[in-house]
Amino acid sequence: MIPVVTKTDLPVQSRLHARMAPGDFLDCYRVASTLPAPSAARIIVDFPGWAKGLVALRNLLTAPFGLMKDGPEAAEKIGFFPVEHSADDEVIAGFDDRHLNFRVSVMSDAGLVFLATWVHPHNLGGRLYLRSILPFHILIARNALARVARAERDGRSTLLPE
Repeated sequence: MIPVVTKTDLPVQSRLHARMAPGDFLDCYRVASTLPAPSAARIIVDFPGWAKGLVALRNLLTAPFGLMKDGPEAAEKIGFFPVEHSADDEVIAGFDDRHLNFRVSVMSDAGLVFLATWVHPHNLGGRLYLRSILPFHILIARNALARVARAERDGRSTLLPE
């Protein structure tokens, strides 16, 4: 069975709402899953090969502009994202860069896992960057949540490293 990933509103209790300002980008998707947010987040950042290839291409194309590849150093990271908040119900990770600030929220609530992305562009470069990556972002986000649902269904979520 193919997991059903749905575009949705970010739940009102998400800490990501506190960052919202006029002109910011926010999208959110959900899938049926009872996994706690940290487990779902580990699955989400375990990108498949095609997504890793897109990230490598992004890094190559943006290198001349001085954009970060792996995020800044941090005491706790999930993938290459520094963790800002981590609890069973929500993980928020991301960082500020020259062209934009972004955070990703992975939230677990009422048998659903939500994946939301907030972006605050600083300038025209940030807005153009966001517009150019948006189709790939949507593919990666939807694939990530489908992998969360499949991992839970297949019992693989308990085998993830901390």
